[in-house]
Amino acid sequence: MTRTLRSAIVGTGFMGDVHARAVRAAGGTVACVAGSSAERAEAAAGRFAAERAAASAADAITAADVDLVHICTPNASHRELAELAIAAGKHVICEKPLALSSGDTGALLAAADRAGIVHAVPFAYRFYSTVRTARARVAGGYAGAIRLLHGTYLQDWLRDDTASNWRVDPALGGRTRVFGDIGVHWCDLAEFVSGHCITRLDAQFLTAHPERGPREDRRRVDTEDCVTVTFRTDRGAIGTVVLSQVSTGHKNRLWLSVEGDAQSLVFDQENPETLWAGLHDRVELVPRAAGDPNRYDVVPVGHPQGYQECFTALVRDVHDAIGGAVPDGLPTFADGHRAAVLTDAVVRSATTGTSVDIGP
Repeated sequence: MTRTLRSAIVGTGFMGDVHARAVRAAGGTVACVAGSSAERAEAAAGRFAAERAAASAADAITAADVDLVHICTPNASHRELAELAIAAGKHVICEKPLALSSGDTGALLAAADRAGIVHAVPFAYRFYSTVRTARARVAGGYAGAIRLLHGTYLQDWLRDDTASNWRVDPALGGRTRVFGDIGVHWCDLAEFVSGHCITRLDAQFLTAHPERGPREDRRRVDTEDCVTVTFRTDRGAIGTVVLSQVSTGHKNRLWLSVEGDAQSLVFDQENPETLWAGLHDRVELVPRAAGDPNRYDVVPVGHPQGYQECFTALVRDVHDAIGGAVPDGLPTFADGHRAAVLTDAVVRSATTGTSVDIGP
């Protein structure tokens, strides 16, 4: 891009901050920020280095000087805000879930495509360089036929029953919490790296704490704390994933193993500088960019890159797409819709105790 793109950040929490940093690092300008109140928007404008605080989300989204809208609000508001951005002809990056049902995500995808805008959903873990190395090895046939996909995504920020958050409330976060919040990231990564699509699954939910909150203000919990999913893919592989937000000591353990008949590849998000490659006669620890550099290696080996750099790479790729050069692997509303289809299937399986078939 030669022209500086101007972004509106809608949402003043942690993710809004991540997006604002990424906009600036990618060479864009944070034109404005909107929050749930004027006071929050004003406070965030300083933190985000925004030019101004908008009076409302609608004002930010429809502002004449805004090219790209970043939706970083609670889940239940995503559909309405994305619809408004599409109607205004703005390019959109919308946090997942894109909407709370696959019917709504499908409608948003269709509307965005009709409008001819660039759209993205931040499946940011795709942007680790070692993930791209693993994907290239699988696509190049070095792993052989993929037989097994398995892994975990474990956190502990809700391990205590006094801990709570808007995500716990189905009215704001949706009918699934753990799968909808982190499970979709694992599934996106597994499908992205392997090239397989999950076509059949069995899921189980566990709610560790049926009530949450301070002792004087306990609230019933209707969303899950733990999930297990076993599945089969369109290319004949099988797999399993364990997901949790109550696993003590695990802060953000996104771990994926893709296992073929010639090579197994392991990505560990908490140690993303090295890709583990297991062969029959040896194990290779492949440093980021060592002999296999790609566009997501922005500093030399030995200088760690992390989560924030992934978001910068995502935003930079969106900027490039707006300029007409769409990079490979950009996660779009189509990927957000795919995540919603998987979410619907997981909820159905967990609540009915049956296997569920999903189209690729």
